[in-house]
Amino acid sequence: MPARKQQPKIQRASGVLLHPTSLPGNFGIGELGDEALAFLDFLAAAGQTRWQVLPLGPTSYGDSPYQAFSAFAGNPLLISTARLQRDGLLTAADLADCPDFPEDYVDYGAVIPYKQRLLRRAYARAKAQHKRAELSGSKQPWLADFSLFMALKAQRPEDTWAQWQPALVHREPAALAAAQAELADEIAFQQFCQQRFFADWRTLKAAAAKRKIAIIGDLPIFVAYDSADLWTHQHLFFLDKQAQPTKVAGVPPDYFSKTGQRWGNPLYRWSAMARDDYAWWLARLQAARAMFDLMRIDHFRGFVRYWAIPSQEKTAIKGRWEKGPGAAFFEAAREHLGNLPIIAEDLGVITPDVVALRKQFGLPGMVVLQFAGSGPENIYLPHHYEPHSVVYTGTHDNNTTRGWWPEITATERAFFAQYLDRRPTAATISWYLIRLALSSVANTAIIPLQDLLNLGAKARLNTPGTSMGNWAWRYRADQLTPALERRLHTLSALYSRTSE
Repeated sequence: MPARKQQPKIQRASGVLLHPTSLPGNFGIGELGDEALAFLDFLAAAGQTRWQVLPLGPTSYGDSPYQAFSAFAGNPLLISTARLQRDGLLTAADLADCPDFPEDYVDYGAVIPYKQRLLRRAYARAKAQHKRAELSGSKQPWLADFSLFMALKAQRPEDTWAQWQPALVHREPAALAAAQAELADEIAFQQFCQQRFFADWRTLKAAAAKRKIAIIGDLPIFVAYDSADLWTHQHLFFLDKQAQPTKVAGVPPDYFSKTGQRWGNPLYRWSAMARDDYAWWLARLQAARAMFDLMRIDHFRGFVRYWAIPSQEKTAIKGRWEKGPGAAFFEAAREHLGNLPIIAEDLGVITPDVVALRKQFGLPGMVVLQFAGSGPENIYLPHHYEPHSVVYTGTHDNNTTRGWWPEITATERAFFAQYLDRRPTAATISWYLIRLALSSVANTAIIPLQDLLNLGAKARLNTPGTSMGNWAWRYRADQLTPALERRLHTLSALYSRTSE
């Protein structure tokens, strides 16, 4: 009797969703230093092989990682203070005036000026010590424009770039040259910050690879209006002669909002982008691939159709669907960059053409257990999953699972009880859903750290549609206990998700 042919092993994985700002530490905000390495150690000990982060760009008003000054640059707030000290760019005296920051949340109003002071002291010491490597910055093509943009912003921080002198707004060569000469030192400081950020990131990425942990990055489909991207590439966006958006992004009215959501991001001129084979987007994807092992693209459906809202409208009601680039964009990406490890964020009301595009290019989609309570036909229930997908208990935009449980209807709670064959409570639901995610056929399972810690609504990271009190939650180092490591490792091994 011939030997039975062995089937190839399907790669199954699990990991944790945690933005670096939520890491613990003494300097008011999570950093890419020792605490990040300790978190990698926790992941490895718990059998995890994925760490998912949010966008890492320099944040603007509201502190949202989804509204950054650049789609390419890193956030200087994440630079490791301890590593600056070890490298001789800060002294104990420089750190002696560190405020008594709260442990469990980021007080951005206090953190931002404090970290800026430290970074400027480190830059001054690097200059004084003639440390050319510390001052050279990255040689990336986006860096010169970004550094000038931030230097100009430093002069008038309350203004958007469209409020600058017209010659600068329209990027007249003489005006740019004059600004570069006048602001040379501030430009060098901005490049110093980027050099330090990417040096810290490379150290962290190498440490993750050593522990067999892949990092999942996050690319918002749209970019912020007040960004170096808009200022540098105005012809690629729907702007008028005064550099104001003529139509902006959002989503239409639905069950959750009678007026929809008006995000306000300027929309791409996809026809203009197509003329140079989507060069700006391909540069963005290439930069992200250098930083991350996998990439989640937010609002994937926007590549098929996007909701365009006239900029003068205060709500999303009077928008309309317009056609995105579709397969042409991903064909160009594959031709120039090869197959990209992309996760498609395809949550919400998804039409068949969006599913077809995702499957055409072999991209996994997302499923969220918190969305699954309506009944047996709900596509977010595990018996409907396809293996090539990523399952979450919740995302950064959801309440924690413990905080979500009291918010849903009694009918939904009864359905989950029937589905789980358990009687969950707010105190027990998190680990029931964690087990459900890990046991599912989805090849990848990602759990927010708040759910692993069984935390309530106070640990929620973001509430969409609100502008205050978001992106601030932090955990304490003593919350990552050996018992938690063992519990997560046991379940992950039980469902074939560890690397062993």
